[in-house]
Amino acid sequence: MKVILEIKENSRIPFFMEMVKSLDYISVIKEVKEERKSQFIADLAEAFNDVKQHEKGKKKLKSAKDLLNEL
Repeated sequence: MKVILEIKENSRIPFFMEMVKSLDYISVIKEVKEERKSQFIADLAEAFNDVKQHEKGKKKLKSAKDLLNEL
């Protein structure tokens, strides 16, 4: 399982990363330090969550036709 986290307090990042790296059942695949890239990842994760909610019938998404009409 993969998990994406956002650490809101920069002063706590070193402690958290040291703690996570000390756990033998967790491997850190990639640390994203660039704000632009981390925002892209957050947006992408939100989009995937929207699709999952739509598949469960909990969220209504616009059709491709509606999106094109907005342009």
